[in-house]
Amino acid sequence: MKKYLIILVLAILSSAMLIAQEEAEPEKKVDKPVRAPWESGTLVNHQTSITQYKNTLEMVISHRFGPVENGISDVFGIMAPGANIRIGFNYSILDNLVVGYGTNSQKKYQDFQAKYTPFQQTRENTIPVSLTVYGNAAIDGRADEAFGVNYEFSDRLSYFSELIVGRKINDIFSVQASVNFTHYNAVDSLLDNDKMGLGFGGRVKFSPQSSLTLEVGVPLKIEGMSQHTSFTNHPKPHFSIGYEVSTSTHAFQIFITNGLGILPQELYMHNLSEFDSESIRFGFNITRLWNF
Repeated sequence: MKKYLIILVLAILSSAMLIAQEEAEPEKKVDKPVRAPWESGTLVNHQTSITQYKNTLEMVISHRFGPVENGISDVFGIMAPGANIRIGFNYSILDNLVVGYGTNSQKKYQDFQAKYTPFQQTRENTIPVSLTVYGNAAIDGRADEAFGVNYEFSDRLSYFSELIVGRKINDIFSVQASVNFTHYNAVDSLLDNDKMGLGFGGRVKFSPQSSLTLEVGVPLKIEGMSQHTSFTNHPKPHFSIGYEVSTSTHAFQIFITNGLGILPQELYMHNLSEFDSESIRFGFNITRLWNF
């Protein structure tokens, strides 16, 4: 009997020591990603540094009207010919990996894209910035005659890749910067096949649902990459200033910009419009999310 009593006392003491040890060691707090540094995967023309949650389908409708140079006669470009529209669908395979497809009225582009975020900024700054890698491949769908003699299917292909670093500074300000590379398999004889550029974006959130947005893209003149002795028809920087309103499943962006292109490689390789009173145009993006 005494033997069993001793065993019982030891068991009780051991249990008490384990409980005390567990209470003395608080659970490690998980540093979660910051909430909504951007309202959409698209800022204006550039991608933002976020990916949607796993099993989310994102539809993006993008439209660029004509330039405002004719004033009221064509409602400041809204009724002008030569507008551009793209409809795209993106699906999140993982929380940090998205694949997508889009079709574009400009040059009848069909594009395929992927975006991967290996690091997300966290609320306690364990990771101070988000790092995102984006890339696409586009097929020019125009008739064969648009490519001249000695046409090959590969002449239709262009590529764009981008490394994006973003940070939500506080509940009001978010910023990001990117470096990118564009390649066209076939270009006009005076243009380069390759172009590097820098991108910058910002958001000022002034209410729970409304924000002001800014985007800048600058094609770089790098002599070591140029195939010519001078930069003929070097593309102009593109600027965009806009207003964004969002809900949990929608984002609507309206803006002015100086580029007709929606695909980023079009802007970095072929945009020749200045940001002035004749060349700017209105545009909008609509994003819709479905969760499965």
